[in-house]
Amino acid sequence: MEQKNIQKKSDRRKKMIVGSAVAAGILAGAYFGMAIYFCFHFLPGTRINGMDCSMKTAEGFQHELEKSVEDYTLTVTAPGALEQPEVCGGNEGRTESAESGQGGEKAGYSRVISGREIDLELASEDQAQSILEKQDVLAWPSAFFRETEKEAVFSVAYNELKLEQRIRELDLIPSGSTEAVSAHPVFDGGAFVIQPEVYGVLSDKTEKKIRQCIADLTPELDLMEEQCLQIPDFSSDSPEVEKACEAMNQYCKARIVYTMGQEVTVDAELISGWLTCDGDMNVSLNEEAVGEWVNSFAEQSDTLGKARSITSPSGKTAEVSGGTYGWVIDTAAETAALTENIKKAESVSREPAYRQRAASRSAQDWGVTYVEVDLTAQYMWYVKDGSVQFESDVVTGEPVNGMETPQGVYSILYTQRDAVLIGETDPKTGEPIYRTKVRYWMPFTQQGHGFHDADWQSAFGGNVYTYSGSHGCVNMPVDKAGELYSMLETGTPVVIHY
Repeated sequence: MEQKNIQKKSDRRKKMIVGSAVAAGILAGAYFGMAIYFCFHFLPGTRINGMDCSMKTAEGFQHELEKSVEDYTLTVTAPGALEQPEVCGGNEGRTESAESGQGGEKAGYSRVISGREIDLELASEDQAQSILEKQDVLAWPSAFFRETEKEAVFSVAYNELKLEQRIRELDLIPSGSTEAVSAHPVFDGGAFVIQPEVYGVLSDKTEKKIRQCIADLTPELDLMEEQCLQIPDFSSDSPEVEKACEAMNQYCKARIVYTMGQEVTVDAELISGWLTCDGDMNVSLNEEAVGEWVNSFAEQSDTLGKARSITSPSGKTAEVSGGTYGWVIDTAAETAALTENIKKAESVSREPAYRQRAASRSAQDWGVTYVEVDLTAQYMWYVKDGSVQFESDVVTGEPVNGMETPQGVYSILYTQRDAVLIGETDPKTGEPIYRTKVRYWMPFTQQGHGFHDADWQSAFGGNVYTYSGSHGCVNMPVDKAGELYSMLETGTPVVIHY
């Protein structure tokens, strides 16, 4: 009985040994089988240059690598806007918007270059097989519990001309580096608004980074992170910019309406051009520009010396220019007044400051009360409120040696009874060439031209002036001079023409 038990134990031991041997054989077969498998496949957790190549053959990995190169795209991004020239190649590959709807955040700038556009291809020899051959295939079980990063040098090739063309088409790099431009107020036709900032582009550095990204197959290039941008001093959110915009709009609240026949208005559209905002966001009113506008305004609206037309009571129409009469704006005083109006943001209707006024803002600025002298007809009229009140033949300056009566528009300087008219000094004698007493004296120039009686004249009108003309005054019969004297007031316009 004991012999049988011993035999049974021996049989069981033999079976266990055989079973263990078989199991060990199977495990060894599986282990070495997998080792052989990994002679042709990458171990689990293996990455080459960041690409997962677990369980792949070298050829499979190479194929995926070539596909990734073929499908490669580079997205170039930046915050805000970049200053760019006009687009030459359309808007393809471009994403750019001014504002997003979420909290008013400004959207960025984005451009895309694809590998296909530049004929991008893998240029280096297959290094995957070399990496595969060097891996420790006998340690394959532990590979399931770790990741292994391998580095391989892969190079790509592309069409240089196509890359340069694509960069230009998408305006990725302006022709030369551009300066950053701070956000600043701009006039939009109705008010000042904030123009967003523009980032400057460091062209050489940006192009170098683009080429580097393509060489490394890097999918994104952030120009800000790579320090390819010049950052402006002020953004749209800067308090200084907002304050400057408010200050400029405050100036633009002014509205000045000049009431002078045809109204002339100074409003925001005009004032906006006189405002400046410097690099530190200091706002100022360009008073020199205000003065230039006032000078131009005066040049257009002043009538002194300008040609005007007149229709005589006889029906004759003539043109008259020159003289001392007419509207004249006091440009210095008006510049100061207008500047003050704008600074105070006033809304007013007023006349400009005048240095000299006339009777009317119509084309005939002498109005409806004036004296007219026709040098050709040797005749004169006094018109009051549009009606002829007086007329007479006259004798004007003799047309020799500069003694002609000057044409133009003047005004009566003053009136005087029993005056003595004194001529120019004779250089030979040192005495005036004449001293003439007149009963009625009504001058209209500072040089001594005026209306007066001339009892020495035997006739008036016609061609008397050609042989017995005056030294430039308008000679009148004594009674006619007295009659005119009784009608005239200082300041009455005098129109003299041919």
